[in-house]
Parts: sequence; structure tokens; C-alpha cells
Amino acid sequence: MKKLLVLLLAWSSAIQAQSLRVAVSANAQFVMESLGVAFRKQTGIKIESIVNSSGKLTTQIQQGAPYDVFLSADLDYPRTLHNQQLTTAAPVIYAYGSLVLWTLGTLPLSADLKILRNPAVRHIALANPETAPYGEAAVSLLKYHKLLVPVQSRIVYGESISQVNQYVLSGAAEVGITAKSVVLDPALQHRGHWVDLPPPGYSPIAQGVVVLKRTSQPKAAAQFVQFLQSAAARRILQQFGYRTSAS
Repeated sequence: MKKLLVLLLAWSSAIQAQSLRVAVSANAQFVMESLGVAFRKQTGIKIESIVNSSGKLTTQIQQGAPYDVFLSADLDYPRTLHNQQLTTAAPVIYAYGSLVLWTLGTLPLSADLKILRNPAVRHIALANPETAPYGEAAVSLLKYHKLLVPVQSRIVYGESISQVNQYVLSGAAEVGITAKSVVLDPALQHRGHWVDLPPPGYSPIAQGVVVLKRTSQPKAAAQFVQFLQSAAARRILQQFGYRTSAS
């Protein structure tokens, strides 16, 4: 009996020590760090984040990547996975994201994006609209302001929001259209300045989460999805500029 108890305790410890592998769209890279800390304090389960554009993560999942949970920057990619019977349920919205215009320089930014016509802005960083929902939203916003054609030759596309941020931080681009959650990360809050780019011009960016069928930790994965809908998680998301309801 004593030996059985020791084995059970060892098995329980091994399960807790195993990380939950969460594929995270690049816009949520920084907030995920805070969410992971809070979730581990609550459950003892460690989160391992794999960050990329939603489109690239979707392709990886379709090709058999061993992830447990997928946090997408939209609903379309997780819906595609659900329709392909790769998820345990349809996606749940966990947050709504928005765009900002960000620069490290002294350019006078405004929500009408008029600064993008300034010859001093030689490079404008956007995420690839083909694989990154935030890039798709940025292109939609430029079209709304009738700026896409005039500035097209100066746009540099990053594979994800992470690469857009690198372009801005390195000086490779004078401005970037990125996720509000990025500029509210404590490590970046005092780097340059930014201005909100709220709708109209693009739809509120509804972000979905799904548990993947191939998960080896269905209980922990379900716990994490439930945690994302808790008051504690909502507070963290709001600190990073996300809304937790559509209104």
C-alpha cells in the first residue's frame, strides 16, 4: 500500500511537471507571459508558449505539431481546424484586440494616419495579411483611409506582429501598425510613442481559443480555456489593452 502511494505521488508530480504547450498568435506573446504566471499559481501547471502568426501556427497544427491549445488572433483559423475535426470543440472568444500606430521617433502621430504621407516615413511595418489577422486588419484600415495605394511602395511586411515590432525597434521602419497589447507590455511602454487606431476601418479583432484533439493533457487544456474566461484572466487581458466583450 505504501509503495502504491509513493507511485501515485510520483505520477501526480510528473503530470504537474509536464508543460502545457500553447500555440499563441504573436499579438498575445506578452500578455501570455502574465497569463501563464497566473495560471501556474492557480493550478501548478506550467505553460510553454509557441509564438508565431495565426496562419503559420494553423499550418503547423494541420501538419501534426504537438500542441495542446491554440490561441488565435481571429476566429477563422480555429474554425478551419474545428471543421477539419482537429479540435475538441468550436472556438471560444477570449478577447478582442485593436491596432495602434507606433514609432520610436518624434513623428506626430494621429488616428487619421496622415503621417504616413510624410516623406520622412520611408518604411511602414505591417504584419503579412495572408497569415496574420492583425495584418489583415491593418490593410483594411489603410484602405478605409484611402492610403493603401499611396503608401504601398513603402510597406514592409513582417511574418507576424513579432517581426513588425522588430522592424520598429531596430529602426528598419519609422512606424509600424501593431497590436495595442504590444505597446502596453511593461518592457516596451516607454519605447517611443503610439496612438490608438480604433474602428471604424476594421472589425474588432475577435480572438479565439481551441483545445486540440491530439493533446495529451485534455484536463489541463480545458482548465486553461476555463481560466481565460475567469475574472483574474480578464483583468490581465484588460491591462494589455484587450477588451473582453464586443461592446
